[in-house]
Amino acid sequence: MVSETTNQDSLSALLPERYPEHDLFICDVQDAVLKDVMPQMEHPFYALSKKPERTVRRYEHNGNWVEITPSVKGLATIYDKDILIYCISQLMAKLKAGEKVTARVKINSRDLLRFINRGTSGYEYKALIQALDRLEGTRIRTNVRTGNEEQIDGFGLIDASSIRRQHGLDGRLISCEIRLSDWVFNAIKSNEVLTLHRNYFRLRKPLERRVYELARKHCGHQKKWRVSLGVLLKKSGSQSSSKLFRKMIKALAESNHLPDYFVSYEHESDMVLFANRMAQKEDTVSTELSFFALKGETYEGAKEEAPGWDVYYLEREWVSWLDENEIIPKNPDRHFLKFCGTWFQNHGSP
Repeated sequence: MVSETTNQDSLSALLPERYPEHDLFICDVQDAVLKDVMPQMEHPFYALSKKPERTVRRYEHNGNWVEITPSVKGLATIYDKDILIYCISQLMAKLKAGEKVTARVKINSRDLLRFINRGTSGYEYKALIQALDRLEGTRIRTNVRTGNEEQIDGFGLIDASSIRRQHGLDGRLISCEIRLSDWVFNAIKSNEVLTLHRNYFRLRKPLERRVYELARKHCGHQKKWRVSLGVLLKKSGSQSSSKLFRKMIKALAESNHLPDYFVSYEHESDMVLFANRMAQKEDTVSTELSFFALKGETYEGAKEEAPGWDVYYLEREWVSWLDENEIIPKNPDRHFLKFCGTWFQNHGSP
C-alpha cells in the first residue's frame, strides 16, 4: 500500500510519466504494485553506470559477502533490474490471488516496457535484449540467505531467457520467457519482498534509485533512518569518491524528490538522515498494535524464538509487514511467534 509520498513540488526532477492511465498494467500484475526482493535491495548487486563494467566486485558487511563477476558484455545495471522487478511484481500478484507460480515467467515485451515507464520504439526493444544478456551473464557468489537456504555456489540473476522476435524489417521483440535463479525465487516464495513507490521508475539517476532502495529497506515504515556517509557509500555500491558521493547526496537532499522519504545531510557529523514522509504512519501502527492485543506469554515466547532481539521492535516490524501485505492473521499470537522464528533464521543474533 504505497501512498502519494513523493514531494509534489519536486516532480519536475522525475522523468515524465509516460502512461498515466492505469490500463498499462494489462499484464498478470493485477494490482499494479511494484515489488522487489529484500536481499537485492540490501546489497549492491548492480552497476550504477550505463557504461559497461567488467571488473569483479566484492562487497562485505556484517558477516555477509557478495562477489559479482560480470560477463564480457558487462555487469548487470540497476536499469536492467527493472526486468526483475516486473517479474517479481507479477509473481507476487499471482501468489496474492492464490495462483501457483514457478521460476519461469512469460513476458509480453510491450507490457513490460510500459510497466517500467519506457518507450516502445525499436531502440527500447534492442536495449531489452541487451539487458537480458547482462542479467544472464552476471554471476553471483554470496552467503546471503533467501528463505532458509544459504547458497554459496555461483548463480546468475536469471538462469535463462528465451526470446521470440517478429519477422520483418524491424525484427521487433514480441515476447520472452525468463527463468529466475533459485536464489531470487526462494526470496519470492519466502515473501521476502517490499513494495516500491510507483515513481521508482521515474527516478532519473542510478544513484537515486539505489539510495531509494536502501532507504526503503532500512527505514521502511519507521520515522527515520540515520546512516554515516561512508556506510551509505559502501552499501550503495557506487564507484565514486567520497567527495563526489557527498556532493550527489547533498544535491539529492536539496531537490527533495525521493519517493517516500525526505533526505538531509548533516555536515558536522557527515551523516545522512532519511525521514518517512508519512509521519501519520506511526499512529496507524500504534492503532493496529492495540487492536491485536498480544498476550503476555506471547512476548515471552517471542524472546525464545528470537533470542537477543527486542520483542517490541520485532512487533513493530511484524505489524508493518502485515500492513504491507494487507494481512489480518486469524491467530495474531501464533502468527507473531512464527514471524519471530523466521526473523531469527534469516537475520541471526542482533
